[in-house]
Amino acid sequence: MSDTEDYIPLKNVDHPEHYNMHPSGVECIDIVEGMPFNIGNAIKYLWRADLKGDWREDYSKAIWYIQREMYRRGTDNV
Repeated sequence: MSDTEDYIPLKNVDHPEHYNMHPSGVECIDIVEGMPFNIGNAIKYLWRADLKGDWREDYSKAIWYIQREMYRRGTDNV
């Protein structure tokens, strides 16, 4: 296999199309990179929910990260 066959375009890694399609024109990482990991991931999944695949899966992932953050912070009523 040659180097060109193994090459993954940086654009697909650095700026995936579904991360740049939000109507605001803002890329999600610019908003969430300063947030706690679980909260940032929840927002990421909500942000892109209608931009790729099944939105229900992304909503479920967002809920999972929110619940994980609540447990991490010691919230009993999750």
